[in-house]
Amino acid sequence: MSKLVKETENALHSLILEAIGRAIAAGELPEAALPAFHVEIPQDRANGDYATNVAFAGARCFHTAPIKIAQAIAKYIDLGDSYFSECSVAGAGFINFRLSDRFYADILLDVLEKGEAYGRSDFGKGKRVNVEFVSANPTGPMHMGNARGGALGDCLAAVLEMAGYSVTREFYINDAGNQIDKFGLSLDIRYQQLFLGENAPELPEDSYHGADITARAKEFADLYGDAFLQKSESERRAALVAFALPKNIENMRENLSKYRIAYDEWFHESELHKGAIREVIDTLTENGKTYEKDGALWYKNIEVQTEKLLAQGKTQEQIDKLELKDDVLIRQNGNPTYFAADIAYHKNKLVTRGFQKAIDVWGADHHGHVARLKGALDAIGLDGSALDVVLMQLVNLMKDGEPVRMSKRTGNAVTLVDLLEEVPIDAARFFFNLREPGSTIDFDLGLAVSENAQNPVYYCQYANARICSILKKLAADGIAPRACTEKELEQLHAPEERELIRHLASLTDEVVLAATHYDPAKITRYAINLATLFHKYYNACKIGVADESLMQARLNLCLAVRSVMVNILTAFKISAPESM
Repeated sequence: MSKLVKETENALHSLILEAIGRAIAAGELPEAALPAFHVEIPQDRANGDYATNVAFAGARCFHTAPIKIAQAIAKYIDLGDSYFSECSVAGAGFINFRLSDRFYADILLDVLEKGEAYGRSDFGKGKRVNVEFVSANPTGPMHMGNARGGALGDCLAAVLEMAGYSVTREFYINDAGNQIDKFGLSLDIRYQQLFLGENAPELPEDSYHGADITARAKEFADLYGDAFLQKSESERRAALVAFALPKNIENMRENLSKYRIAYDEWFHESELHKGAIREVIDTLTENGKTYEKDGALWYKNIEVQTEKLLAQGKTQEQIDKLELKDDVLIRQNGNPTYFAADIAYHKNKLVTRGFQKAIDVWGADHHGHVARLKGALDAIGLDGSALDVVLMQLVNLMKDGEPVRMSKRTGNAVTLVDLLEEVPIDAARFFFNLREPGSTIDFDLGLAVSENAQNPVYYCQYANARICSILKKLAADGIAPRACTEKELEQLHAPEERELIRHLASLTDEVVLAATHYDPAKITRYAINLATLFHKYYNACKIGVADESLMQARLNLCLAVRSVMVNILTAFKISAPESM
């Protein structure tokens, strides 16, 4: 919450304690050690803006009915120069407090004074956080899951930055291991097929069959002709991978850049094969967490997970139902597995580069990998809880109420590039953050391109554009907004004005909640609610009134709403047009 709101709540807590002290001194309450009590914002503000359960919390220690305790507190409370104008008792002992006009005025002054910084806080205390997202396999085009992961990861990083964390955005390039061997084989066969026709080998079923593989093989052939047919298989495949992989990686960079994603770090898996993987395997072996079987080296995942789960209070019967399995670290051919590389990669994040928290955005189909990786980090002497994984569900692409599964251009699955050609980037980034990561998204292509209030991103942008239009119309009449005094802003006491200002006051708290829960959707929902409340206010309260002081106060409220809306859209890399 904003500093002003937090200070107001703390002050109310102190006012209640002081009133209890006065009631005890006057003999209306007995001496007693008061238990903890809460000051909170009620769901229904009809009776007040804040409420406390202090009378119920103190009933036992005071040996007094809650209603009498509440009446004593209300009698002796001194609201004085506080932000509260009224204290009342309701029901069996509820104590309600109403905020003064000055509170609402000072919230607006705070928003306008902070400007671009409003909503930001030092909650994260500069803690170094690595957010890794997308990390698509560079052997083919990025798909819908990558599209959602890109918007989610980038906006999550933005929320964490607003909450005071030091954030590094990272892409992990899988440029080593089995998938690269398969990539080389696929390119090699497509290359041979260009020259050998029916004499060329068939492409195995489990290889990469996309048109992009054929295109890269042809580019290579255009450059070198059939010269590499005379080379050894290993030399030919190495040359093809060396040619095609950088092009694919650069293509991903360009497409993600169009999606307004700029990474701080592009980390190559191949770097881990220079000794880091060997180090973590040696550590696991030294710690007794590996064994050899069938010519491969295995990690004792069952043992590690069982010990951990038993310590958490799980029964052996519950653990058995999980059907835990051990994991291969080194294959029979001597090559490390992806899991071994993953352990080394996260050690690099947490130890070598010193991040205090690693956050990975993965598809929900990887949920079984989370506990294994956390356990492996514990097994090498690190803290597995320093890794958090955000699991995101699938995207259902819809148009005219029907699912869209195939690209019109290629006949294959719809890719990130297909999506960005179909819908505005603003809509893509906003729509993918409309729901929490664990919810499946139905992405409506028709809604994403519509220009009406049903389109949530358009609705939010229009609130900003409407404010700009108000300012332009008034400017045409020679009227410009000016800074208002606290007293002038205290005139904003219409219900729609109060509701809108209270919403502005909640932004900082919403950002902290979004950062804590790894859920940027809390902020898109906040923006939608802000737009709704502004449009409601605009329809209820005329801006250009004859009373110059009231007009300026209302203009200041418009400016505050505009500032907050622009802050949110800008943080999420969504445009804030001044006219629509």
